Amino acid sequence: MQKQAKPALEPAEQQAATKSLMWILMLGILAPIFDTTITNVAIDTLVREFNTSVSTVQWVMTGYLLSFAMVIPLTGWAVERFGGRKMWLFSLGLFLLGSVLCSMAWNVESLIIFRTLQGIGGGLLMPIMQTLAVRAYGGQDMGKRMATIAMPALLGPILGPVLGGLIVNHLSWRWIFFVNIPLCVAAIIVAWKGLPKEEHTARTLRLDVPGLLLLSPAIVLILYGLGEVSSRHGFGHAAVLAPVIAGVALLTVFVIHAFRKGDEALIDVTLFRVRSLIVSSSLLFLSGLTTYGAMLLLPLYLQQVRGESVLMSGLLLVPQGIGMLLTRSLAGKLTDQIGSRPVVLVGTVLTILGTWPLTQLGADTSYYFLSAVLIVRGAGLGAVFLPVMASAYIGLSSKQIPHASSTTRIMQQIGGAFGVSVIAIILQNKLNSVLTPDPAAMAVAFDHTFMWTIAFSALALIPAAFLPRIRK
Repeated sequence: MQKQAKPALEPAEQQAATKSLMWILMLGILAPIFDTTITNVAIDTLVREFNTSVSTVQWVMTGYLLSFAMVIPLTGWAVERFGGRKMWLFSLGLFLLGSVLCSMAWNVESLIIFRTLQGIGGGLLMPIMQTLAVRAYGGQDMGKRMATIAMPALLGPILGPVLGGLIVNHLSWRWIFFVNIPLCVAAIIVAWKGLPKEEHTARTLRLDVPGLLLLSPAIVLILYGLGEVSSRHGFGHAAVLAPVIAGVALLTVFVIHAFRKGDEALIDVTLFRVRSLIVSSSLLFLSGLTTYGAMLLLPLYLQQVRGESVLMSGLLLVPQGIGMLLTRSLAGKLTDQIGSRPVVLVGTVLTILGTWPLTQLGADTSYYFLSAVLIVRGAGLGAVFLPVMASAYIGLSSKQIPHASSTTRIMQQIGGAFGVSVIAIILQNKLNSVLTPDPAAMAVAFDHTFMWTIAFSALALIPAAFLPRIRK
């Protein structure tokens, strides 16, 4: 007997189902977002607990980052092959397993291995969330929808450092990973009950194995090389150049391979013919120099120049997150009404205005003044990120959405690593030129480095001018 098709949902039912989906996805992504910021503030604690060096403990973060990035290219194929619901539950389960194992680690080597496993789960979750959310809304009102799904990403920088500081100061380091367990369990239960079961189809999509063997190592090598810039004091060291050059070579071969495969490639690079996607990807890469670079500078300024603790540094950075939340809804609404171009241009200018006072910081700058400046800067960043993400999906079909999700995540990862590396080496050179290592002289080094972030923000105005003005 032929199976009857399910009746289409009424508009009100469809809207309710989509809203429920968004809450399910937002709950599931909380643990990976908080985990990164919480773990970053615990480096010194782990060094003491395991009686090892900072360079060894750094691999707890590096291993996570590399495995996170390595699996991003797989997500598009995996969603098409196994379905979004199954892959979402699998990824959450893998992240939960990694968190449990990390909390039970008996030495630093085991912790690094378990963090790598955890990173695989986290790397799958991010692009899967974007794919499911964009498909659910059918490309409609993407500014408003991106404002919704970006909420966890905005809360992470606000609450993560504070929560991490509280754990480091008052609890065992194992609580860094314990906090993930209830979040993951709740997310799995809610997703199991709430995510709609997909129609069973004969999914015969073949994995592009040659593409995977080219692209994943390329991303890992590039990120690893960029991660070595700070410790090697520049881009000219062999430990930086060798992996980056090898990664770029593999990436070039992958692009040639992908053009030949077309939409059967691991990532369909022909999508870069779509102007909105290539412009959005360029801006996401440049955001590494503006957003991630400043995220490195601000905590270092507070801790090295002002002598603040990890917890206090986290609290003092909360205003920037508040500023991002303030413009979240408005940026999404305006993107749908007038297009992303004017919103991103105004947001970039606002970011520059909010960054300029940071070039005048001293050893005793008022924290009230700093908080006000960070609110303005955060408002500008919030007005840039959401429209850029929304623009990446304009004009794409349902089949192309997973490829766009993987592409945007890869550009963010590489751009973030590149931005942190560039800003770190600029800051190091400025600090090395300080004749007297007193707080006032060190503050000047930070001031000059913030000038570079303004220059990079101004550079982003060029691709921003090519974003769509009116959404079609």
